[in-house]
Amino acid sequence: MKLIKLLSVLGFFILTSCSSVYVNTDYDKKANFENYKTYAYNKISVDKLEISDLDKKRILYALDAAMPAKGFSKSENPDVLINIFTKERERVNVYNNMGWGPVWGWGMGWGMGMGFTQTTTTPEGTLYIDIVDAKTKELVWQGIGTGYLTTNFEKKDERIAEFVSKILEKYPPIVK
Repeated sequence: MKLIKLLSVLGFFILTSCSSVYVNTDYDKKANFENYKTYAYNKISVDKLEISDLDKKRILYALDAAMPAKGFSKSENPDVLINIFTKERERVNVYNNMGWGPVWGWGMGWGMGMGFTQTTTTPEGTLYIDIVDAKTKELVWQGIGTGYLTTNFEKKDERIAEFVSKILEKYPPIVK
């Protein structure tokens, strides 16, 4: 019974660790973030995204949902432009079990043997959100979120929204 509880707790931690989005940010220390109240997308950066049009829309919808909470409204004459970039790679995970234990092999029956190595790959994505001063055309803030991606279309909206919200948690920067 204790083993079942241990395995279920371990499984929960494995599932929740896969859903994390790791965020890094950087900003221009001389920028006055209080002056930025309106935004628009840099169409060139959106058009250059090498992802499906559906995923582009998911990112834009998630940004449109998150920006008002940061005090922004969409505008034809914006204070800032938002650039979006993405990267994707296959993350290789190697698990080594180096302990001794019972093994079973085809044609050899039961016996004692040494551990095994298991390799898996998982798609990992990075989303860059750049905030550019519309007047000076200079980058004033950048948020980068990296995490596991899902191929399940029913969960893509939620996962992309999680990326965007985690990144924008760090905006505006706490200027010291």
